Amino acid sequence: MHWLYLAVAVVFEITVAIAAGNAKGFTRPWWTAATLVSGGIATYFLSLALLTFDVGVGYAIWTSIASVGIVVLGVLLFGQRLGWRKLLGIAIVIGGVVGLRISGAA
Repeated sequence: MHWLYLAVAVVFEITVAIAAGNAKGFTRPWWTAATLVSGGIATYFLSLALLTFDVGVGYAIWTSIASVGIVVLGVLLFGQRLGWRKLLGIAIVIGGVVGLRISGAA
């Protein structure tokens, strides 16, 4: 169940990044509200996941997977470029998450 909580937290963390980017410095009320609500939901589900995960490991997995998701959505939805350096960074992040997982982290 902790992996499900972590997955929900990741989805809402990605939502935070997209909403914050569209909030334009919190000058757009609906995007600002979406940022704050999504952040609260993401933090709540992360806290549930951290009942099982070690804090450092759970947080690292959460931020890493969300970061990769944000980069991928930036490419797919916003036409951002995905060069070899970004791909290398994504591969390193995924390798780190896999390393944490096989180290016995939850």
